[in-house]
Amino acid sequence: MLFERLNPITGEVASSALAMGPDDIPAIVAKAQQGFAVWSKLGPNARRAVLNKAADALMARKDDIIAAMVAEVGATAPWAMFNIGVAAGMVREAAAMTTQIGGEVIPSDHEGTVAMGLREPVGVLLGIAPWNAPVILGVRAIAMPLACGNSVILKASETCPRTHALIVEAFAEAGFPEGVVNVVTNAPTDAAEVVAALIDAPEVKRINFTGSTTVGRIIAKRAAEHLKPCLLELGGKAPLLVLEDADLDEAVKAAAFGAYMNQGQICMSTERIIVVDAVADAFVAKMKAKVETMAADDPAKGNTPLGAVVDPATVGKCMALIEDAVANGAELLVGGETIMNVVMPAHLLDRVTPDMKLFRHESFGPVVGITRARDEAHAIELANDTEFGLSSAVFTRDTARGMRVARQIQAGICHINGATVHDEPQMPFGGMKASGYGRFGGKAGIDAFTVTVRLLPRLMGLEARGELGIVDKV
Repeated sequence: MLFERLNPITGEVASSALAMGPDDIPAIVAKAQQGFAVWSKLGPNARRAVLNKAADALMARKDDIIAAMVAEVGATAPWAMFNIGVAAGMVREAAAMTTQIGGEVIPSDHEGTVAMGLREPVGVLLGIAPWNAPVILGVRAIAMPLACGNSVILKASETCPRTHALIVEAFAEAGFPEGVVNVVTNAPTDAAEVVAALIDAPEVKRINFTGSTTVGRIIAKRAAEHLKPCLLELGGKAPLLVLEDADLDEAVKAAAFGAYMNQGQICMSTERIIVVDAVADAFVAKMKAKVETMAADDPAKGNTPLGAVVDPATVGKCMALIEDAVANGAELLVGGETIMNVVMPAHLLDRVTPDMKLFRHESFGPVVGITRARDEAHAIELANDTEFGLSSAVFTRDTARGMRVARQIQAGICHINGATVHDEPQMPFGGMKASGYGRFGGKAGIDAFTVTVRLLPRLMGLEARGELGIVDKV
């Protein structure tokens, strides 16, 4: 049986995919377990070679991936191409890490014993990826686990099943053994049961999930019943602080990029601009002028910086936040009518305060509010006044001051004189508080996707047990 994903603008069928159910999961995880038995025995350079081929195969499918993203989620072509380029870089970085999965020699109190801690692959890993940056986040869910010697199951988003399937097709073309890279697609109505079956499967050892905090909590609870570790990258409400000595032009550029890139549908999107009073009026004037130049239109035309949001519900949520803020004293500086149901123009509000819903709730759309702070200390206080803690930024001409402020912001990432939306494959990526726990990227990814094995070889004759060693898996 198939299910269909409709184009959010035209309402036409954008793609169709297999509507898998819980009964399909045992066969998939068994296949993944068989793939793990083969893949985990390959050496690091063999894994590296296949991963590099996967990066090439991903780039070779760029036209198909762009078309799928535009049709399924209303993405602009530049955003789709950006996804592909970053994702290919992630695969190549993962390939480079295969020879970095090492261990350590640990001093032992026992004479004649050399203790070693080794990193070994875990087994079958489940990656659950969202729709908003589907190629970046789909690839991130599987690339480093594969580099570490695991097999993977990518649980595709119901919103972009074709886009996620294209990732798996590219990896299959690269030459991974049968069962190493797998995909699960399902109708939206079956999502909860399918994910539950995947988490419950004994073969699945760990889970990584990128998505909402609400769903992340459900997944973490389910996994905890089986004592299965999770890596969770969840919601955000990223603050961008503008101090009195900031370069306002650069701050405006970064704020506009961070707030409206991909229509604000990024976990790192700038959701709160916090400006000290001394430069607030000047910043607001410059920001308003910038946002007024940012048009929105049908992404298929490719002639505007903003395209469509993923569905009408996003428009409704954003407008409700805007209306609440205006009703409570905020000033709408830039806005406009939504066209084609999902093409929402950039919205900018000033004088947003902590008692407004727009300050608290993740909009995940093209809307950002400006909050005025008395001074640096007040700006930091406002930045931390949120349940989330993923990305953040601070603008100041004094780098030492920027470092000091950054260390006081409760977020997993802080950019000094840069946009909140920024990542590189070799960097650790993740948040704190309700933004999740664990880290993707670089060596942090090795920690997430391997298990430490302790080896204690002992010289014969020193122990009455007569063993060569003891192996403890931690």
